[in-house]
Amino acid sequence: MANVLPTEKRAMILSMLVEGSSMRSISRVVGCSINTITKLLVSAGEACLDFHDENVRNLNSKRIECDEIWSFCYAKQKNADGADMPDFAGDVWTWTSIDADSKLICNWFVGGRDAEFANHFMHDLASRLANRVQMTTDGHKAYLSAIDGAFGNDIDYAQLVKLYGNQPQGKTARYSPAECTGIKKKVQTGAPDKSKISTSYVERQNLTMRMSMRRFTRLTNAFSKKFDNHCHALALYFVFYNFCRKHKTLGTTPAVAAGVTDQQRDMAWIVGLIDAANPAPTKRGPYKKKEISN
Repeated sequence: MANVLPTEKRAMILSMLVEGSSMRSISRVVGCSINTITKLLVSAGEACLDFHDENVRNLNSKRIECDEIWSFCYAKQKNADGADMPDFAGDVWTWTSIDADSKLICNWFVGGRDAEFANHFMHDLASRLANRVQMTTDGHKAYLSAIDGAFGNDIDYAQLVKLYGNQPQGKTARYSPAECTGIKKKVQTGAPDKSKISTSYVERQNLTMRMSMRRFTRLTNAFSKKFDNHCHALALYFVFYNFCRKHKTLGTTPAVAAGVTDQQRDMAWIVGLIDAANPAPTKRGPYKKKEISN
């Protein structure tokens, strides 16, 4: 039988992964090899991806906010054109949608930032919603055709475009964003309530992602080295966020608030998802000799 870590220890490792610890620091703390941590992340990512895809559907949402968050795998885009670079090296964008009322992450998609990925993201989101919604995105042009193709006229859609001043100058301002000087609300489809045109919740969720996953931290060497592991970390995080992490404003988890489930889960439950997806091997039967004919 395979050597499997106890449920409590696996739950501890997964909890550290979604609370901002790096894989090597977890390896030192819990006394497991980095390969063990990696294999557990892969198993958890695959199990969580399947669970989210199957269960986060038929959502009765009223307001949806969408955004993209930047990261990179293996190397930043400016350094990813070398001959020895893998195909997945470079910038990676994570598209996310959030229910503004329940704070549920409805869906997510990892890839580039062009129209192809926007179309895939929006068609997947449309398949998960049970009714007409009001949607807000930023001013990214790829959303326009993607939302039109996925929803047609069956949506109240607006863009929130932020206006920025001049970029700060000097070395001390290298990583400082330009000052936001104003916003424009552009109605694109239907009749959205202008007082509720906002991307505040999804932008705050993007900050939570950066704080909760070490591979999203800027100016460190903790970035993702493999695209698949990047996706596995995201799948684990989103199921943890939706089903296990109590939202302080709601007093419960987003999944409970959205009616997807009736109880708050814990990390041991995610370990159970892993075990259910990878059942223990059965006892081997007696060995049978194979006769070799001349």
